[in-house]
Amino acid sequence: MSKTERMQIYEKYGSRCAYCGKKIQYRDMQVDHIVPKCMGGTEYNPSCRRCNHYKRAHSLEMFREMLKTLHERVRDIYICKVAEDYGIIKVQEWDGVFWFEREAGDK
Repeated sequence: MSKTERMQIYEKYGSRCAYCGKKIQYRDMQVDHIVPKCMGGTEYNPSCRRCNHYKRAHSLEMFREMLKTLHERVRDIYICKVAEDYGIIKVQEWDGVFWFEREAGDK
């Protein structure tokens, strides 16, 4: 991939991760195949390291489903239950809308 192509991907959503919306530096951006490469994907999104790592070679819809049930898995962790009891953290369901989808809807 050329530097020009990489820069276009980086600027696609205003230097933000397409999935969580976190501002990312160019050097920290990971280029994510929207449709996994193993499934023939040729389109890309800018991604932060955590989102790209968690999505791995899953489709966008599989990634969405994994995130929609993440709060249930987090609540199974004992220390998270303690933190929630004391009001240190608030675990809640995710609405299922990626940052890039929310941005597209606002325009």
